[in-house]
Amino acid sequence: MDYINLNSVNCKECKKGSKCFQYLYSDEIEFINQKKTQVYYRQGETIFKQGAFAPYVLYMIEGLAKIYIQNANKQINLNIVKPGEFIAFSSIFGETVFRYSISALSDSLICMIDKEAMKNLLQKNTDFAMRITSRNYHNESHYLDIIKTVTFKQMRGKLASALLYLSNEEFKKVNLFSFLNRQDIADFASISLESAVKFIKEFEADELLTIKGKTITIINKERLMEISIKG
Repeated sequence: MDYINLNSVNCKECKKGSKCFQYLYSDEIEFINQKKTQVYYRQGETIFKQGAFAPYVLYMIEGLAKIYIQNANKQINLNIVKPGEFIAFSSIFGETVFRYSISALSDSLICMIDKEAMKNLLQKNTDFAMRITSRNYHNESHYLDIIKTVTFKQMRGKLASALLYLSNEEFKKVNLFSFLNRQDIADFASISLESAVKFIKEFEADELLTIKGKTITIINKERLMEISIKG
């Protein structure tokens, strides 16, 4: 983890800021600039741990990260964070600790924004607040889908759902599978590594997907969706 000089990237000059920030006035951008720190994380580094104190909202500038929850016996991967997305937004609304962990899948540059400063902006600028709220609704919907998958589906359905998510169009440009190992995929499906490897081979034999190195390419999305739905 490397802290970057605060003056090196001013919010007014940043070309990688969220479209939400376009709804801030000049003085509000300057205010947030004084309340943020940019941090560089190397691939594999933990960005924060489940249960740690949560003083910040995080914004992904560059890179990819993996959100997951864990206990003594099991880990479930929840989400992939891409550039332009906020992390730990619930800290603004009274959460004092992080409810999940996040680690860098690739070298990543993140803005750590003081949560009270962000809350101040949301209260003052309703257009900004609505834009951020609508972006975070997508994550809420995704987490509900995960609950249904983990609770009601059998292992083949769980893996099919995970592969469809990881093959989503939004990840095409980054070749997401090159950053994931088979254990990561198993943890997205909430099944064992052995089961994940077995069913991936079965899906390949059934010509639902192809495998080249670490990369998995879906070639029969309709059939995989059917398996996902029927569970």
